[in-house]
Amino acid sequence: MAQTQQKFDKFGIAAALQEIGTLLELKGGQDRFKARAYKAGARIVAGLTEDLGRLIKEHRLTSIRGIGNALASQIEQLYLTGESSALKSLRQEFPQGVIELLQVPGLSITKIAQLNQALGISSIAELQEAAEAGKLRDVKGFGAKTEQKLLQTIRDNQSRGQADRRLHIHHAERIGEQILGYLQTARALEEAIFAGSLRRWKETVGTVRLVASSKKPPTVIEHFLRFPMIVSVEDQTAESALVGLADGARVALRVVHPKKFPFALFCETGSPAHLGKVQEVATAKGFKFDSENQSLTDMRAKRAARSGEIRSEEELYRRLGMQFVPPELREDAGEIEAALAGNLPEDLVTLEDIQGMIHCHTTYSDGKHTIMEMARAAEAMGMKYLTITDHSPSAFYANGVKLDRLKRQWEEIDAVQEQVKVKLLRGTESDILADGSLDYPDRVLEQFDVIVASIHSRHKMDSEKMTRRIVTAMQQPVFKIWGHALGRLIQRRPPFECDVERVLDAIAESRAAVEANGDPYRLDMEPRWLREARKRKIKFVISVDAHSSGALNNLKYGVGIARRGWVRRNEVLNTLNVKSFQKSVRPGW
Repeated sequence: MAQTQQKFDKFGIAAALQEIGTLLELKGGQDRFKARAYKAGARIVAGLTEDLGRLIKEHRLTSIRGIGNALASQIEQLYLTGESSALKSLRQEFPQGVIELLQVPGLSITKIAQLNQALGISSIAELQEAAEAGKLRDVKGFGAKTEQKLLQTIRDNQSRGQADRRLHIHHAERIGEQILGYLQTARALEEAIFAGSLRRWKETVGTVRLVASSKKPPTVIEHFLRFPMIVSVEDQTAESALVGLADGARVALRVVHPKKFPFALFCETGSPAHLGKVQEVATAKGFKFDSENQSLTDMRAKRAARSGEIRSEEELYRRLGMQFVPPELREDAGEIEAALAGNLPEDLVTLEDIQGMIHCHTTYSDGKHTIMEMARAAEAMGMKYLTITDHSPSAFYANGVKLDRLKRQWEEIDAVQEQVKVKLLRGTESDILADGSLDYPDRVLEQFDVIVASIHSRHKMDSEKMTRRIVTAMQQPVFKIWGHALGRLIQRRPPFECDVERVLDAIAESRAAVEANGDPYRLDMEPRWLREARKRKIKFVISVDAHSSGALNNLKYGVGIARRGWVRRNEVLNTLNVKSFQKSVRPGW
């Protein structure tokens, strides 16, 4: 391969692949399938940790899952020349700025082409400027009414932003990691971190917020605005910017002097309700809370000259006579009152506390990887044990494991155990049937090491019937874990109806625990219900609900939702060593 000067870094290449994917979507037809591949390629390239140049030089691009020969060819072209034959061809088929302008309701590709040809418009900013100047009405197919309607639409979008479009947390985290990786290439940057609802581990994120420190904030902002995947700038100052990315995400960056960083991070992290309550506490205690200048000053006479500089978030809370409030708790859900009284839990469960992976599927039901592959992956992550909990027979849609196959699975678990150090536990995700019974005969249930009991069907039962169904299951004498408790799929299916407190009362009196499900599309139970369970001294399991080895990384999302529910280390069963865990969850009658 000829040695040529590099033209694009991984972020520029990702932006180009994203654009190819979007333009292929606009073409429609069979090109929609190619579009998905290019958009997936954009995510893969932007998230690469290995040196892209080395991958290309060693012809190893196609060894990466999701990158085929066609995609690898375009990546190589972009890296070596800064151009892509596929992108060049597609751009010739569409008017300039089509991707950004299609965000404006009422504009079709044909109309965008007309505006482009008549007025050279290729961005929303240029469209707004032309509309305000009354130039659109002279373009064929528009007119004064259309001009005013488009102008009003642009203004409405600017005031509303994309607040109604929220990303699942793992998508928001991926985008945030890409931005952080890009910011690290700015020489003027000193530190950068997630803020907002992403730092609070909310289920969905409207705007990916980051806070950075630098002695030259405008320089970092300028660098940020050169991020290749930015397609629109909604707001910009010397210390902040709000942008839209090619994949539709919104990202906000605030850059402050290092001395102001802790206070700015505090202000950009907490919910508005939490920040408002803290400000009330500060005022009541004689402090001036200045969010604009990032300072907290004691206004009492003898200490009025004292610096308002805050060196850490911990110090800010301490000055106000409060315990430190972890980011996940900053929702005004009682945490401020608890912190003032000194009653806030200081041993919330952490990722490092977890010793075992719970709720894992394999190829015996609807998982993508074998028992051996799941075991190796868990072992590589430092886990001490792994529960194999494939679906039970009634889950026919998920290839539920019938008795004959269950015997073969147990034999395979024994065979794999001889080759790995991680302890493999025989389990099931047993369906809770309509009458509340579990989906294996009693003689089989008692032979499992662990039982996760979940609802996968008849979600539309009325509240009373559903409550009886779950209570009946929870009252059975075998120990079981209430899996993805309320069956929600975030932004797709709401929690089913039931009397949750009544179920929790039944669990508190029986041999059962509650799962904090780490699947980013579930994250079930909600924090408010986890707190209710804590009041009843109920134990928890933080699960991954993994259907692949990669999904074992769901653990961090499970920990995040558990921390939001104020769950402490000693309340989580899979913080125990393997013998203690087995003893705690053994299903025996």
